[in-house]
Amino acid sequence: DDPAALRVAVQADRQRLRQIVLNLVANAIKYNREDGAVTLRISRAPDSAPPCIRLTVVDTGPGIPAEQLDRLFAPFERLSADGSGVEGTGLGLAIARGLAEAMGGAIGVASVAGEGSEFWVELPEAVVIPPLPSAGDLAGAGSDGAEDEHIATILYIEDNQPNVELVQHALEFRPGVTLLTAPDGATGLRLAMRYQPNLILLDLNLPDLNGDEVLARLRADSRTATIPAVMVSADATPGQVVRLLAAGARAYLTKPLDVRRFLRLIDDVIAERG
Repeated sequence: DDPAALRVAVQADRQRLRQIVLNLVANAIKYNREDGAVTLRISRAPDSAPPCIRLTVVDTGPGIPAEQLDRLFAPFERLSADGSGVEGTGLGLAIARGLAEAMGGAIGVASVAGEGSEFWVELPEAVVIPPLPSAGDLAGAGSDGAEDEHIATILYIEDNQPNVELVQHALEFRPGVTLLTAPDGATGLRLAMRYQPNLILLDLNLPDLNGDEVLARLRADSRTATIPAVMVSADATPGQVVRLLAAGARAYLTKPLDVRRFLRLIDDVIAERG
């Protein structure tokens, strides 16, 4: 698998998440067979809204009969573990479920008797802010490393503060660029008409208007029709990209933001409109 595909983060309390994972891994070891294996997997949870990340702990133990699965997360319930010689109170999984639900997540199990079990915890996905490349690494990203002589303004219409902060950090490498931000589509439209930025970054999912509606209004108004607008979204499906490019978007950037590509785009737009 591509390591970049595993670059995920969740919205969770670090200590509580650690407690859940340690409990699941400890159980997978304790109740495994001799010379058994324990595997951890990370994936995006299927059909979850909001998007969630799933951590699955897989063991090769004796498994759990289907009729007993509903009792597994009940307090003090150890099923057939009492005859196994393994010490415990039966509270661990009940606590783990409570912690997961308190953080907006869920916990569950799938098992085949005689083959093993899979315990999983799902938590809401968080925005990943990748580390910025060094100034030396960015020297070849479309700039000669000298301070940009062009004075440009970028408007970023985005309601997610971590995404805004990432763009702010990236623009430290372009000191001649001023960033304006708007938390919703209506505010963004007003700022675009008032300040006439050189470039507009537009999130697809805004709290008041869809990004494609904001794009349509920008293209329909003579004051903003020629301002390059770049869509920024975690949705990278080909149909979505083609649709918005056809609607007038200059480009389509995916989250987490590729800082190199972002800076090259800024340089190209400034050069064209300079």
